[in-house]
Amino acid sequence: MDVDQLTQPEHYGAWDDFVRHHPDGTFFHLAGWRDVIRTAFGHRTFFLAARDKGQIVGVLPLAEIRSRLFGHKLISLPFCVYGGPVAANEIARNELVQHACELARDLRVGFLELRNRQAIPGMQGPARYVTFRRSLDPDPERNLAAIPRKQRAMIRKGAAKGLRPNFDATVDEFFAVYAESLRSLGTPVLPLNYFRVLKNVFQSDCELLSISAGNGGPVVAA
Repeated sequence: MDVDQLTQPEHYGAWDDFVRHHPDGTFFHLAGWRDVIRTAFGHRTFFLAARDKGQIVGVLPLAEIRSRLFGHKLISLPFCVYGGPVAANEIARNELVQHACELARDLRVGFLELRNRQAIPGMQGPARYVTFRRSLDPDPERNLAAIPRKQRAMIRKGAAKGLRPNFDATVDEFFAVYAESLRSLGTPVLPLNYFRVLKNVFQSDCELLSISAGNGGPVVAA
């Protein structure tokens, strides 16, 4: 089994095909993140692919972060909820993790962080992250009924007041609401160019949801 790096856009299709057909593959494992992170932030990326007889049997996207505030680290994947190795078997997964550890030592990073959903044997799992996941029912009313009563009442009240969802918001419209919200909380805001690159790279895989009041502009966006 060989492990090499994804470097050419013409190879993105094989990478993404493996990710989309693997039960542990997520949107955050797609090859386009290599372009997003490099273009929007200038960070070095190392997208490792394990191959058996030329076929991809495992992937591990990584990015090197150098920051005076957050330190020097190797992450799969920064700015993403998930990451970590996605592999067809334990051998491929172990090969990817081993190469990531060797890369971390060569780069002399402070630590290697893999944001996978399942624990990897032999690796320490910090308790700083919590994931909330829920399956969605095809019936919207069942999903609404699953929301706690008080929150459900607020949703119905918003709908009664004329709040309406919209999937046609522009990146600039989204960013105006996003930036105002985070500044009010005292939270640093990611640059506008990041969201423009994100939308440009992923196209229809990246949707902008906004909530508008009447004929006015968006009051909530995601």
